[in-house]
Amino acid sequence: MATMVMERLGRVFISLQQIKEVPRMLTEAAPSMPGTVRDSDIPPFFRDRYIRSGYRPLNQGWRYYFLSLFQCHNETINVWTHLFAFFIILVKLGQLTETVDFIGDHHSWPLLVVILSSLIYSALSVIAHLLGGKSELCHYTFFFLDYIGVAQYQYGSALGHFYYVVDENLHRHVHGIFMPFATVLSCLSCLGCCSGKYCNHNLQTCAHKLGQVIPSALAYLWDSSPVTKRLSLWSTDSNDPVMIYHFGQVALFLCCAFFFAFPLQERYYPGRFDFIGQSHQVFHVFLSCCTLCQIHATHLDFVGRRTLYTNLHKSDEVVLFVRLYVVTLVVCTLIAFFILSKVKKRLDLKTK
Repeated sequence: MATMVMERLGRVFISLQQIKEVPRMLTEAAPSMPGTVRDSDIPPFFRDRYIRSGYRPLNQGWRYYFLSLFQCHNETINVWTHLFAFFIILVKLGQLTETVDFIGDHHSWPLLVVILSSLIYSALSVIAHLLGGKSELCHYTFFFLDYIGVAQYQYGSALGHFYYVVDENLHRHVHGIFMPFATVLSCLSCLGCCSGKYCNHNLQTCAHKLGQVIPSALAYLWDSSPVTKRLSLWSTDSNDPVMIYHFGQVALFLCCAFFFAFPLQERYYPGRFDFIGQSHQVFHVFLSCCTLCQIHATHLDFVGRRTLYTNLHKSDEVVLFVRLYVVTLVVCTLIAFFILSKVKKRLDLKTK
């Protein structure tokens, strides 16, 4: 028995050793890929506060940035966290298609919007962190796309909460204004993020953070109000297993907000978290967990509260809500491309 245990432990050890060799094997397979550089080797615009090393050199070929998915740099964790989340959500969608009629059942469309908006924001975040270091124009372009993804995800969250989580009392007060206002707040969030990055193009200061945090915070407070109201009544609803997931998504999002706004570890120990452990990476981990928690809670409410939400929402309302989602996506795209056009003009003037 002891011999068998030792053999299995040995196999595990060998497997771990092989995993550790993956970065070296990838480096040998692509010897032409340049290594990472320090902050002094790149323009100030691309530097993150308190991150001293691990940057990828600018103006390389597209092949380099795509292959950097397997390279160790200060964006690697940011890319892989949302890439893992994307595939997990995709698997979840595949599982749900076996039991949920997303075509014939109109009441399932908000659930589908929640999942699709989660996939979109995860994919756009991966693209931004993977390819945004090629040049200044690429950085603006891909991160503006990332902000579009965040905004449409905010609307998807609002739709899932309003459709499945809202109770009769809150529905009576906000019916008719909740989703249109969610559209407005999502568009303002996209505008704030894009404008903050554009207006703060010289230095990475708190102006950029404020442009992201304030509109997004307002959107979150509005979008999650049905969840907040329901959690306030948790003591009378303690037998409902979905409440654990609603509590989880709120707690995880608050952790997200904290690490996004306050880069504590790299601030007090600059240079020690260049590759792993920096605040934005922790933010990504919490956000991915929050999204997975939210999707599971939405599905549980879709199954368990059908009598309630079918009585609250007319069948034609969901069509309006889906149209508002498309409107949100289109308006946010127009906002991003409008500010991107201003970016291009400024960059053209800089090169002349």
